[in-house]
Amino acid sequence: MQNVTRGKVWGNTAKLFSLNNVEIHRIEVEKGGYCSKHSHKSKYNLFYVEDGELEIYIYRTDAGEAIRDETVLGAGGSTYVEPGVPHMFKANQRTIAFEIYWVELDERDIRRENVGGKADL
Repeated sequence: MQNVTRGKVWGNTAKLFSLNNVEIHRIEVEKGGYCSKHSHKSKYNLFYVEDGELEIYIYRTDAGEAIRDETVLGAGGSTYVEPGVPHMFKANQRTIAFEIYWVELDERDIRRENVGGKADL
């Protein structure tokens, strides 16, 4: 695992940890900086603010109507977004935060083609 800081239009991100089904990134976002509106196919995305203020926009559909949920996180605040749900963030001031990604295993993941059995020996 390599801790590499990468520049973004909105600031910097550094992957701190990545193993199996968990990743942790430290982000520094300049005031007014925002990321693209996007979603993750399989990953949950938790935001935890260490310092500053991060506004999270989560785009949902309720009864066919498009809704944008807005959550403002200050130091110590957190929220998460489920897989497949479009979202983005914007910094209301210079912000240091952590993004924690994980994938949940589903015990119903198995797709059986037959029921199995016991071979006659």
